[in-house]
Amino acid sequence: MRFFFALSALGIVLLVSRPVSGLGSSCSAPLGNGTASPSDPYWMETIKHQGTSAFNPNPSTYQVFRNVKNFGAKGDGVTDDTAAINSAMTSSGRCGGNTCSSSTVTPAILYFPKGSYLVSSAINMYYYTQMIGDPKNPPTLLASSSFSGFAVIDADPYIPNGYGAQWYTNQDNFLRSVRNLIIDLRQIPASSSAIGLHWQVAQATSLINVFVEMSTAAGNSHQGLFMENGSGGFMEDVVFNGGKYGMQVGNQQFTIRNLTVNNANTAVFGIWNWGFTFQGVTINNCQVGFDLTTGGTAQSNQTVGSEAIIDAVVTDTPIFIRTSTASNGKLGGSLVLNNIKLNNVPIAVGVNGGATVLAGGTITITSWGQGNVFSGTSGTATFTQGNIVAANKPSSLLYTSGRIFGKSHPQYINYAVSQFISVKSQGATGDGHTDDTAAIQNVLNQYAGCKIFFFDAGTYYVTNTISIPAGTQIVGEAWSVILAGGSGFQNQNSPKVVAQAGIAGSTGVMEISDMIFSTVGPAPGAILLEWNVHEPSGQQGAAGLWDTHVRLGGAAGTNMQIAQCPSGTQNINCQAAFLGIHLTPGSSAYLQGTWVWTADHDLDANNSPQTSIFTGRGILSESAGPVWLIGTSSEHAALYQYNLANAQNHWIGFAETETPYYQPVPAAPAPFSSFSTYLDPTFTASNDMAWAMWVQNSQNIILFGAGFYSFFQNYAQSCTNTWNCQAQIFNIDSSSTITVYSLSTVGVTYQLSVSGIGVVNESSNPDGFQETLTAWSR
Repeated sequence: MRFFFALSALGIVLLVSRPVSGLGSSCSAPLGNGTASPSDPYWMETIKHQGTSAFNPNPSTYQVFRNVKNFGAKGDGVTDDTAAINSAMTSSGRCGGNTCSSSTVTPAILYFPKGSYLVSSAINMYYYTQMIGDPKNPPTLLASSSFSGFAVIDADPYIPNGYGAQWYTNQDNFLRSVRNLIIDLRQIPASSSAIGLHWQVAQATSLINVFVEMSTAAGNSHQGLFMENGSGGFMEDVVFNGGKYGMQVGNQQFTIRNLTVNNANTAVFGIWNWGFTFQGVTINNCQVGFDLTTGGTAQSNQTVGSEAIIDAVVTDTPIFIRTSTASNGKLGGSLVLNNIKLNNVPIAVGVNGGATVLAGGTITITSWGQGNVFSGTSGTATFTQGNIVAANKPSSLLYTSGRIFGKSHPQYINYAVSQFISVKSQGATGDGHTDDTAAIQNVLNQYAGCKIFFFDAGTYYVTNTISIPAGTQIVGEAWSVILAGGSGFQNQNSPKVVAQAGIAGSTGVMEISDMIFSTVGPAPGAILLEWNVHEPSGQQGAAGLWDTHVRLGGAAGTNMQIAQCPSGTQNINCQAAFLGIHLTPGSSAYLQGTWVWTADHDLDANNSPQTSIFTGRGILSESAGPVWLIGTSSEHAALYQYNLANAQNHWIGFAETETPYYQPVPAAPAPFSSFSTYLDPTFTASNDMAWAMWVQNSQNIILFGAGFYSFFQNYAQSCTNTWNCQAQIFNIDSSSTITVYSLSTVGVTYQLSVSGIGVVNESSNPDGFQETLTAWSR
């Protein structure tokens, strides 16, 4: 049953009908259903691998795709495969250890065919790595009884005798993914500390379809996942069976979708956060569902600030939520519970050793909160431990069961390798220099709707708009890069689209996964992704992005690194883009784990020095929906990170932003201009820094968890101590209907504004280093 759960969550229920508008394809037969037989190998295992790293010192010899069996792993459950797996991880001078903080030129996929891989010590992840198992037959990493190491998979190892130092800076630990793996700790003695994953990560990271099997003995010390720091991040379809803790987690922010914990002592132990969103939780036969450390009052003793949970089913568990301290509006942590079904759960919310705050039983909690609640233009908080506003949930955003819809990362497990087409095999080079515009456009025109496009690892330089027809499915390899450059993208007064997903009014499937969109500077007129396509009727989430990002500057090949764009300078050649992603009025979109990042530091320089790189805008949505923004973030754009303009029917959870570090020098919108045609916000002398979110004339918007941060003024951080790095950060106009839950801010005087007037002052909501409000509604 466990494999059925996991695989059904991978998007395997494939689209039988594929309505396509504006296809323009010359192929004769539509793709249709997958033709692979159950006995066929997974397509990724057998497809020709000709991916390269364009800016690696030795691109012709550097190997991106690495089948661990080709490095000597046996997968027989008996042979110790640790050395072979680590050889696959480290070979060819990859970025890891304590000598390399980050790199974009050493990407790798470690592929695990079906089997059981015995390991006796940690698999330490190098930078820019995807560990992918065969989803048709998920392989097992089997920890030996004598296992020695911090965790079976370690995303940020501690340096021995390093006094707490680690390989990477946790907030900058980007570009990691683990998929389709089972981690089995049950051979390790129950009394021994054992961890499946040490997952201390930041943005552009994901766990997908991962199981951890642990001891179920009373008093055991096993943990499925340990996360003590970071700035994440997204995970989905993760299952923890047994253990002391399913997850022990601390991170600035995280989004977790489809979490299952069975037979653990504690399903989720919360160490600290500024905000976590859980969408879809199943807990069976645990002692405590969520055990939360609360009561912190400053950065020095930060505890759990905000926990927002929606669509949970908890069964045969004595306590659903337990906090370590009682709440009085400023301590005890903010909670939001929405559509929670309890079956034989006596205590819904309680305090450790103290009172029951909300009685349980066999009940459904519709919308309940703990913390400060606001409404309208009143800045007066109402401390609440009880029912809170229940947002209107448009049916287009929901499953028929009433839960928020979600769609897992497409992996195409039923498709044969013959149903894929490689863009390199069709003439694209991916070498980062050759103009691949025509080659990419030709292959899209010829095979859209008939083949799944495989963008072999590489950097594809384009000088004109790539039109992606509706009906297209694209898969990258270790985050393949579309890199736009040339004179066509250099005029902000006449912006030009890099990748156009569908044409206006088009309907059809549009799936893009494991890709990065970027520019070569200067490109102040570049719109990285214009999203026009709408999902077909009856096919929710058929048009979307998964593990796909916009990365602007700060990487090899962009001409916007520390040499060109050192912090504190205003080089016009460091203008990276006009706009990251534009969801146009007729579109629908499912964005999961998407990160729109203007680089604040150089990923390919020693010690990651800060840079000054300029982008106009982050994500603009004019869509009437449905739109799901799940685990998304947008950072360092000059005008705004999210702009919802005439938008409708959006589910957003969790949204994370950062204001540009250089502001207010220059002040927003400089070095860009404001354009009414792009529905830009206005700025004044007293409010001259980028908006995290600007909402105008938009309806039926649900923001279920957000972290809007302003850490700097002209690269100085003292303003965080006085909460005035900027005055306002989140504005809602008087005509919009939006319900806000679990909003955390840092360095901001007014957490929320209405029609440009600050309403919710941070002084009402201290909650550790950040300030958190539990709910706001019109």
